[in-house]
Amino acid sequence: KLLEIGGGKERMTAHWNEVGWPERIPPEGRAETVKELHLKKTDIFMTLIDEGKIPLRSGVLRLVDEAIERGVQLAVCSTSNEKAVSNLVRTLMGEERREKFRIFAGDMVKKKKPAPDVYLMAVETMGLDKSRCVIVEDSHIGVGAAVAAGISCLVTKSSYTGNEDFTGAKMIVEELGDDAATGVTVDTLASLLD
Repeated sequence: KLLEIGGGKERMTAHWNEVGWPERIPPEGRAETVKELHLKKTDIFMTLIDEGKIPLRSGVLRLVDEAIERGVQLAVCSTSNEKAVSNLVRTLMGEERREKFRIFAGDMVKKKKPAPDVYLMAVETMGLDKSRCVIVEDSHIGVGAAVAAGISCLVTKSSYTGNEDFTGAKMIVEELGDDAATGVTVDTLASLLD
């Protein structure tokens, strides 16, 4: 249920609003406490990334490399903050690949997913035609954002989101796949364009 809410701070706040706030956190200190906890969570997450304990999912590097080779413009659009997203891409994909991506993050827009703001910012900033873009998502809030932005979307399920409703996605797969012969390719994504 909490994964239906985009953004870590928003998710923590929703949790405590539902189950009740700890007595030691007075109402006037809630926003600051959530912000501090979220920063600690982000630091822990980035340490896990740096230590190699959070791997990329199957097929991501293969598809990214194919897209780079074919001159496809790339962006990461996330509800996470820019620092965490940049570190994730740099650490898991390498600096050379990182330089090929534009990063658009939840702390750059007014409304996080499922609002389309982060995708619309990416399209506008990069000067793209929405009808020539495809979003790869892994959650129903991401699909909701893609659909609201009017952009085609492929879903690759995750262990957290496998049972979610992906209505609006043009294609749903279990994984991108490490083998280009059987996995998702740039041509697969191009076939989803309107």
